[in-house]
Amino acid sequence: MKKFLLFLLLISCTTVSEKIDENVKKEEEKLNNLLNQTEETLKIEMGKPDKVNFKKGSKNRFYIYENKKFKIKCERIFEINPRNTVVGYTSKNCF
Repeated sequence: MKKFLLFLLLISCTTVSEKIDENVKKEEEKLNNLLNQTEETLKIEMGKPDKVNFKKGSKNRFYIYENKKFKIKCERIFEINPRNTVVGYTSKNCF
């Protein structure tokens, strides 16, 4: 009986891990599609950013989007160049 319960636990963990991996892959595809798009396209897709930062010595803007899912803080940062084009992004804890 103990072996059976252990087996069920292991299968459950694998299933959760696979679903998270699948969601992360979808997230990456969505964000990759925003690269080289205009600032306006980014705002249409993601909405108004929660914050806009400027780094010293850089003319680029950084749009920061934050939300929480299951008490886990998700943060996406998009880098916008002076030509109003998305040139990069980072994503932490988003799935």
